[in-house]
Amino acid sequence: MPAVKGDGMRGLSVFISDIRNCKSKEAEIKRINKELANIRSKFKGDKTLDGYQKKKYVCKLLFIFLLGHDIDFGHMEAVNLLSSNKYTEKQIGYLFITVLISAGSDLMKLVIQSIKNDLNSRNPVHVNLALQCVANIGSREMAENLGTEIPRLLVSGETIDSVKQSAALTLLRLLRTSPDLIQMGEWTSRVIHLLNDQHMGVVTSAASLIEALVRKNPEEYKGCVSLAVSRLSRIVTSSYTDLQDYTYYFVPAPWLSVKLLRLLQNYPPPEDPAVRTRLTECLETILNKAQEAPKSKKAQHSNAKNAVLFEAINLIIHMDSDPNLLVRACNQLGQFLQHRETNLRYLALESMCLLATSEFSHEAVKKHQETVITSLKTERDVSVRQRAVDLLYAMCDRTNAEEIVAEMLEYLESADYSIREEMVLKVAILAEKYAVDYTWYVDVILNLIRIAGDYVSEEVWYRVIQIVINRDDVQGYAAKTVFEALQAPACHENMVKVGGYILGEFGNLIAGDPRSSPIVQFELLHSKYHLCGAATRGLLLSTYIKFVNLFPEIKSSIQEVLKSGNNLKNPDVEIQQRSMEYLQLSTVATADVLATVLEEMPPFPERESSILAKLKKKKPSSVPETAEIKEHKHIPQAQISNNLEHASSPPSSQHSTPSNTGVSIDLLGLGSSTPSTTNKLTSASGLLVDVFADNYPTASNGLESSGLTLGADESFKKFICKNNGVLFENDLLQIGVKSEYRCNLCRLGMFYGNKTSFHFTAFSVDIECSDRISIQLNIQPKPVGTVIEGGAQVQQIFNVECVEEFTESPIVHIKFMYSGAQQKISLKLPVTLNKFIESVEMNTEVFFARWKALNNPQQESQKIFQAQNPMDAEQSKAKILGFNLSVLEGIDPNKDNFVSAGILHTKSQQIGCLVRLEPNLQAQMYRLTVRARKEWSSAGSAIMPTKYFIQNKRKSLDQDFFADCMQNDQKRQCLGLLNYDRGCEWKQEESVAEINPASDMEETMEEGEVSNGCGMMQLENSSNGFSNNNNNNNNSSIVNENNNNTFHHQQLQQPTDFASCDETTFVQDPKHNEQNSDSKSKESYQIQSESSSSSTPTYYQKFNTTLGPADRFCVGGAFGYQLGLNRSYCKPSWDTIADMRTYVSDYY
Repeated sequence: MPAVKGDGMRGLSVFISDIRNCKSKEAEIKRINKELANIRSKFKGDKTLDGYQKKKYVCKLLFIFLLGHDIDFGHMEAVNLLSSNKYTEKQIGYLFITVLISAGSDLMKLVIQSIKNDLNSRNPVHVNLALQCVANIGSREMAENLGTEIPRLLVSGETIDSVKQSAALTLLRLLRTSPDLIQMGEWTSRVIHLLNDQHMGVVTSAASLIEALVRKNPEEYKGCVSLAVSRLSRIVTSSYTDLQDYTYYFVPAPWLSVKLLRLLQNYPPPEDPAVRTRLTECLETILNKAQEAPKSKKAQHSNAKNAVLFEAINLIIHMDSDPNLLVRACNQLGQFLQHRETNLRYLALESMCLLATSEFSHEAVKKHQETVITSLKTERDVSVRQRAVDLLYAMCDRTNAEEIVAEMLEYLESADYSIREEMVLKVAILAEKYAVDYTWYVDVILNLIRIAGDYVSEEVWYRVIQIVINRDDVQGYAAKTVFEALQAPACHENMVKVGGYILGEFGNLIAGDPRSSPIVQFELLHSKYHLCGAATRGLLLSTYIKFVNLFPEIKSSIQEVLKSGNNLKNPDVEIQQRSMEYLQLSTVATADVLATVLEEMPPFPERESSILAKLKKKKPSSVPETAEIKEHKHIPQAQISNNLEHASSPPSSQHSTPSNTGVSIDLLGLGSSTPSTTNKLTSASGLLVDVFADNYPTASNGLESSGLTLGADESFKKFICKNNGVLFENDLLQIGVKSEYRCNLCRLGMFYGNKTSFHFTAFSVDIECSDRISIQLNIQPKPVGTVIEGGAQVQQIFNVECVEEFTESPIVHIKFMYSGAQQKISLKLPVTLNKFIESVEMNTEVFFARWKALNNPQQESQKIFQAQNPMDAEQSKAKILGFNLSVLEGIDPNKDNFVSAGILHTKSQQIGCLVRLEPNLQAQMYRLTVRARKEWSSAGSAIMPTKYFIQNKRKSLDQDFFADCMQNDQKRQCLGLLNYDRGCEWKQEESVAEINPASDMEETMEEGEVSNGCGMMQLENSSNGFSNNNNNNNNSSIVNENNNNTFHHQQLQQPTDFASCDETTFVQDPKHNEQNSDSKSKESYQIQSESSSSSTPTYYQKFNTTLGPADRFCVGGAFGYQLGLNRSYCKPSWDTIADMRTYVSDYY
């Protein structure tokens, strides 16, 4: 916009000149400080500044900030500029806000209000300035407040084209930052029809927006397909009349054409025959124009023309339905294989990799085999050579496998080091997959080890051993070949491993030849012994003991080696142990025992090759596959490595260690059992409890279990105590997870593996977070490609920050197109609160000091629960450790109990957690107590459940708990299970039995003091559940030598004999007690409290009555729990829940 007269801001120009003329850093700082002081005085002065002066000073502040100096004032003056009607003043105000004001600033509300005012302005310049500010900041708060204003501008008939263009791009920015807040709703159809707009900027911006919306919800926007095809047809046809003014170097609207072609790749081929025919005509026209002589020699013309061509070829590959188009595309790409431009050769190889996966174009791609091999040998650019390797791998089948493998082996000797490991994996896969004669396969693998031994991962030589063991026809040949290979002066260690294992199993098959007699085999292997690492030496020792069984005549020679000092006194424990055990085995065991122990290894179970998973780790989604697998770009080791779990294990006699290439994964080979029936959803607040109860929960997220994919809940449970594994798997897709945690930060990698031979398209991953989760967790996913080729695996990284405690897990929605049908998978992101806990070690004194300090009732949570499986101490310990808590030894005198500590890391604070777990083997129950430095609010309950906690105030009965107890007429199961309240002491008195509960039932006590409101009664022979008799149970508390360190709750006891609570033994109503007071025994029990003098709540007063031993109480159950007394009554007249509830209501 032209400058307004007087807007030159001479003072700003002079200041900038002064800064540039400064001779030193000190002079610059001095001049800046002087100017800052001047600006402060102007802003704080009595004289009111006009808009020009504010603009000038704000510009100076902005310039100072851009020089790298902090600015802590002037923000309000910048906000005030937004209300100006002058373009230059408003522009400077928005510029300052965009650069200096953060999204979380207190001024943001004022800024948003000013933006709203400008969006409603009739001045399009002001509207554009506001939209540009929103697009640059793009905060969630702006999305919340402006999410409906901007779509209205976009579809309004009164909005000019430049504003529509800005509105579309602004919506695109907000959609990327806050996808859950942008809902087009009623404007969906009108947004789609922007593809018909005549303004180039509007339709181009709208195409980008619609593509983003389609990735989020393809079904809602599927109407855009016909419009996109129609618009594309009008652009590319020879007699086009559309957008004639937008021809770029003789190419009509190339950017819009590319966007439309990319948009169509999110959908299967159109079902409407007319639309499909029109699209086919468009693609044929693009291919035809590519054959025409160039209309210009300038690079801009060829770039624009080829951009449209390659995007059209991508759409043809995506549709994969027209053989004619596929073959034509392949022929067109073949012309680029020898083009002088490196970029075109690279793109041609990349696209042909995709074409090779189609059954229609595979043969057409094979015709270019010689050209690709020549490119592999002569190409100077390593990235192009790598694509040539990919294409050879993709075009390989049974007819050309031997030729391609031979060429790749030949090139491997001189190949660039960056692609050697990948080539080794591909050669190994091709040799195994297309081997007609497995002697050829053995030769190929041994050649691989000889040529590139350092790049042969464990998966490769594991696999050759598995195949040799499983195939009798190749065992003798393998033994002979490996024996000959070991005779080379320089032999790679991987060759020694293969040779040692195969000769140990099948050396007898070649022992008849004097050149490979038993002693020769042994001496040949032992000559390599001192050159190998510990893992290989361990394997060779296993081979030697196998020789003792196969060749008894060399037993003495082998025993000499085993008893040598280098082995028996080896610093490596594994070598030392194997030598000792093998020596004893060869000395003591009889021939029959040796034959049994050292018999030939059984065949390995047939499962998919672990080399496939190793290869999937190497490259991203843009690389091809053979019929079943596709490779990826190398993932740096700094990213998540060692994807999931170890691949198929080596033979048991080996002591293997990871190779220098890292531990790889048998992703598709991991067996995943069919999920069992999903348990009823439990609250995430019971996470730790349910871990020990073997009843893993699904964190509540506002969705019913039906909102997730079947089996997702069961898979999520497995990740509570582990970080790596398979999160989900079905016939199409396998999703693996690898996560790393450090303090409050998490780096989580999700690996999406295509198990089919067809590619997935329109692949998208969306995170669904409730408002609460959005505050508690900061999740930043990295983008993932939209296409996953058949057999391929792609990786997506999630950076997660724990801002504060959370109880819910975000939902991951994965969508893709497969065989023309949309697939949707909804899973929980396996991020739980315990992952951010760090274990802490402490001694007894420190532990008890911290335990006592956490005496606020809101700082403790406790739960008593039933074990679902047989209780095992080692499993309990493993679960505690899996929860990232330390297991503190020697704290609890009861060796069956567990005491743990940890620190929960969040962005705002660190929260110390102390845990005590008390198992009762007889009752098959646990009691779990957690104390934490922060009061347990709704978020803090993520470690402990609150549904059945003893609370300070009970206002109503827990009807669900009543129902659970009383169903199926199992009334007595309610009794004696919850007659526990920590810190209670019972004293026998000769007077009345009184209940004096204090107002604070949760207050802890020192040893020997009476509980401050234990609210329970224990009468004669009432040892139900968890006894509270400290005097009779020496293990009921933890006490050090000075009796200072005490847990103020008790040991679990044997459950009650429910016979004492039958329908003839019940406590009488206080009214009935008055009638029988003379028959009461003098012996009674009294519960005392240090606050007994305080007023007693009304609903307790009816219980203050004299009771004798004949009046039995069934202590525990829902009734007592709700009253705070922790007891229930057994009455013969209570036949229904309603009867019990009526009786109880009298005491409220």
